[in-house]
Amino acid sequence: MAGKSIHRQPVLKIEDPGIARKRMRRRAVSGQIIVGLLLVFLWEFLSRIGWLDSYYWSSPGTIVRTGWKAAAEGTLLQDLAYTSGATIAGFILGTVAGSLLGLSFWWSELYSRITEPYLIAFNAVPKLALAPVLVIMFGIGFDSKVILAFLMTVIVASIAAYSGVKNVDRDLEQMLRSLGAKRHQIFLKVVIPSSVPWMVSTLKINISLALAGTIVGEFISSRQGIGRMILYAGQILDIDLVWVGVVVLSFLSIFMYLGTVWLEHVLMKGRQPKS
Repeated sequence: MAGKSIHRQPVLKIEDPGIARKRMRRRAVSGQIIVGLLLVFLWEFLSRIGWLDSYYWSSPGTIVRTGWKAAAEGTLLQDLAYTSGATIAGFILGTVAGSLLGLSFWWSELYSRITEPYLIAFNAVPKLALAPVLVIMFGIGFDSKVILAFLMTVIVASIAAYSGVKNVDRDLEQMLRSLGAKRHQIFLKVVIPSSVPWMVSTLKINISLALAGTIVGEFISSRQGIGRMILYAGQILDIDLVWVGVVVLSFLSIFMYLGTVWLEHVLMKGRQPKS
């Protein structure tokens, strides 16, 4: 009608949650990269103008040159492979063995009640304090580093798996038993799938614990490894090489963390809403 203005209601846009999550993920990654580059630039700049003592703090440029030299000589790559191998081996063994131990508690309530206090007590023991004993027992080679990484992860994995077992739907178990299902069928079809999220949740923690155990073992006594390289560089007062080791360990931990994120995505595929 003439003389009357028509007011239209604004149209609300409903964005797909999957698209929103992807956009947020891209923004977060971009922000992380920008912050990292700014920190490196600031570190280099403050070192050049003398606000940071380059003897103690080195500088990104010097660290890159020192690391390149160590890599060209072949020692850095060998040490990196040694530390990575011991960490991954201990992580896999500890996570698998711990998960199997935690899942085994489902089979007997008496067994689980007897074992649980000892599991908690061993978890409270500082495993790194046992490192000197382990090095003496198993030598200064690869095995002692793997065992230390194993001990750092096995209890965490077993407690997580046991927590999953305790949270299994008991009503579903009873229903399946009433329908004639065997115990091993309930274990395979209900207990393990229900416990997977609990076990997966420890992967990111366990990889960092395994790396810490390996490095401590290398600090105590080792012929190879990034930890040995850092210790040796400190003894000869080569601070630049110490920083090379620290930076390499930082990147190694990031790559291992991303590996556990990928593994978590694979294991949890189909259990979470698609993004």
